[in-house]
Amino acid sequence: MTQSTSNLLLIFTRNPELGKCKTRLAATTGNQIALDIYNFLLEHTSEITKGLKAEKYVYYSEEIWEDDIWQAKTYTKKLQQGIDLGERMRNAFTDGFQKGFQKIIIIGSDMYDLSEKDIENAFSMLNDHDFVIGPATDGGYYLLGMKSLEEKLFSNKVWGTGNVLKHTLEDLKETNYAILEERNDVDVYEDIETVEAFQPFIKTLKND
Repeated sequence: MTQSTSNLLLIFTRNPELGKCKTRLAATTGNQIALDIYNFLLEHTSEITKGLKAEKYVYYSEEIWEDDIWQAKTYTKKLQQGIDLGERMRNAFTDGFQKGFQKIIIIGSDMYDLSEKDIENAFSMLNDHDFVIGPATDGGYYLLGMKSLEEKLFSNKVWGTGNVLKHTLEDLKETNYAILEERNDVDVYEDIETVEAFQPFIKTLKND
């Protein structure tokens, strides 16, 4: 795939396998429903990113799958490298900047509350800012973008806890950054309980 743009979107994803994804959600819904919901979220993420005017790298957690929703003509497939999430993200950003991309944004693959326009807006904000961040309601973030590598953003964090956003913003306080609207990611049952799109998956739970 040839580089046709200075923008790069990194999509971090878990391999959708029974019992290995959305484990906090599965504690309430069971493994199969959690897997079905995660596959639904992956399809949503593919739908909102495939038309973006940016190169797109999908980073798998365990192994690269050739025949799945991430079409090879649209997405470059890579494997996450590193001990923890911070190291894995840092390595992905490092690879992108070494390849010559000028604006790089990372997102996860479990954000139903995210649109193509949101990501386009984040890239636009990098015209006038050095960093952009999208705060999640759980105290983390759903999007991070930058024009040059800032390694401290990826260290000294307890990933998956409610203070990741706070500590990241402390790292950014001396920089020129933009902050996006707060959004809800999908981690636990309460995140989807009242959202219409998820009712087909959880209606049997409510009928019990």
